[in-house]
Amino acid sequence: MPRPGLPKLVATDLDGTLVRSDDTVSEFTHQVLDRVRAAGIPVVGATGRGPRLAELTRNDIRAADYLVMAGGGRVIDQSDPVGPVVLRDERLSGAVLATLITELEAKVGPLTVMVEALDSPDSPLWGDFDPFWRYPDRFEQRARAECLSGDVIKAFARTASHDVDTLLATAREIVPPDLASVTQAGLGFVEIVPPGVDKASGLSVVADLLGVDPAEVLVFGDMPNDIPMFEWAGWGRVAVSNAHPTVRLLADEVTLRNDDDGVAVYLDRLLSR
Repeated sequence: MPRPGLPKLVATDLDGTLVRSDDTVSEFTHQVLDRVRAAGIPVVGATGRGPRLAELTRNDIRAADYLVMAGGGRVIDQSDPVGPVVLRDERLSGAVLATLITELEAKVGPLTVMVEALDSPDSPLWGDFDPFWRYPDRFEQRARAECLSGDVIKAFARTASHDVDTLLATAREIVPPDLASVTQAGLGFVEIVPPGVDKASGLSVVADLLGVDPAEVLVFGDMPNDIPMFEWAGWGRVAVSNAHPTVRLLADEVTLRNDDDGVAVYLDRLLSR
């Protein structure tokens, strides 16, 4: 059992929060997370990364007992010695997505659209080529009709005529929450995921399994896709100092930036007090 005065679950975003700008995680961070787990507190990696990046994610947060991926749409239990167990797997209808994209383009003009449809290791995204996308090695150009012919894990959309926060605000005006959820994770693209999917709903799967109340959960984050779990968690909400302004406003505390191991520094102090 966790020691008195500590949360019963710790969840952290990865990119921009735990992971540094050079795409690495320090050994100090790994050691601190191991100490958290040794104190009897389960660790959860909560990320927008899709399940195709599960191996990379496991390497970045080796202490994690659970992974909340795809912004909450895929939840994985890594504690089973037999192997990972999928606890949640949500998909968005390609036909619904096609309608939403058409309605959004009628408002903002042509969009670059990519979809994440496959969950096998390192599978590519499909869709429109956009030089702004920072991971071209995991991308395959395909016609939109083909991309939207089946269910997808999530979609990414961007237009050069709107900054991402403006596009997100517009998308939220257009997209009914019962059809899809929309957010942004710092990549410059709006992300469209199945209805009811966010990091809070993904973490709820883990919390319910463990019998942990949201009031007993500590979370760390940096971008708007972390806001649902900040609103859900009650023990503590900590933003890294490089976080988006909307996340900083919701935070109970602000730690050092990701490049200075802010999450690990905060947890080290918490465990040592």
